[in-house]
Amino acid sequence: MPTNVLTDAQIKRLAPREKPYKVFDGGGLFLYVTDTSKSWRLAYRIDGKQQTKALGKYPIVTLAEARGLRDDAKRRLHAGDTLKTRAPASKPTLERLCADYWASRQDLSAGYLQNAASALERYVLPRFGNTPVDQLQRDDIMLVLNGMNAAGRFVYLRKVRMWLGQVLDYAVEHGHLQANLTRAIRTERAFGRRKVTHFAALDLHELPAFLQRLACEHDIDSVLAMQLLARTWLRTGELRQLQIADLGRSPGLDGWRLLIPAGRMKRARDHIVPLSHQAKALIDQAMLRNRGSAYLFPALHRLDRPLSENTILALIARMGYKGRMTGHGWRSIASTWANEAGYRDDAIERQLAHQPEDEIRATYNRAEYLAERAVMLQAWSDWLDAQQRDSPAQTPSPPA
Repeated sequence: MPTNVLTDAQIKRLAPREKPYKVFDGGGLFLYVTDTSKSWRLAYRIDGKQQTKALGKYPIVTLAEARGLRDDAKRRLHAGDTLKTRAPASKPTLERLCADYWASRQDLSAGYLQNAASALERYVLPRFGNTPVDQLQRDDIMLVLNGMNAAGRFVYLRKVRMWLGQVLDYAVEHGHLQANLTRAIRTERAFGRRKVTHFAALDLHELPAFLQRLACEHDIDSVLAMQLLARTWLRTGELRQLQIADLGRSPGLDGWRLLIPAGRMKRARDHIVPLSHQAKALIDQAMLRNRGSAYLFPALHRLDRPLSENTILALIARMGYKGRMTGHGWRSIASTWANEAGYRDDAIERQLAHQPEDEIRATYNRAEYLAERAVMLQAWSDWLDAQQRDSPAQTPSPPA
């Protein structure tokens, strides 16, 4: 069959008919003419079966270009190509991206990772885990969050949105999404809020009576834990998990310190706690009573477990301060004292293990403020001793 039989003049004169028709140029190339267009197509066979491939519309694709596409296609067929357009690679599912993202976050503590992954596994993945991430819709996310809102889980729904948003940010960075859908969800407008309640904490002037009442308690382990909590500014969970191996010395410190590893800290960063003389004495007493456990404060009946999370609150309740004081309240009290005493904000925030937004600044603070924090905690312990002796709870003098 002859090839290259058409001319541009012939093609221009081709007019629509009652039904679409074909006009061949040879070598399998033909024009498919309808009442609205003229399209180039190539007819060929694979394993004896007739196949057709679209090459574009005339005159966008000229006669010469169509012939070039035909010849290129024939060379590809000779080389074994089927000319079939490959379907675009499917996007990973939301469940797969969640697993990949959390596995990449080695900077976070195991507890934080577990909380985030568990929340998504409970609320999001059962409904949309198998959905390719590029097919996830804003309405899908709102369906989950609205359900949590109706159940009154106002704080938790914001965490779920945040954790899902982190995964979708990861998807955007890796080219699986054009935009993060959670960014368009304004939680402050769309959902309710829980009434804010802070951890109960005493005022500075209430400490003398509290400390004197604490000295009357006979449960020595819980009293030691409470006293050490007050003098280290730790979170209650961090105090409960303290281990004998955390005690040691560090360059730049004259005295002892606790070094709490990243895996037990909220923000997955090692935390150094300089110890006042009084705090070290409390630890020495606790070590004499811990029955050989790796924990400084082991559980009553299990040496392989830490002190119960209810121990501090139960002690406070026995003392008659339920609802007025909490273990976490010591952090607020100490922060108030330190600010009134004139210590620098960076030293205070670092001692509270609050995370600066600037990572470089965070590293700098850890080294720069260690000595200042040691002085601050010693002054704080001395001040607490004065309150227990029933001295008036005066505003402390600024540090020298």
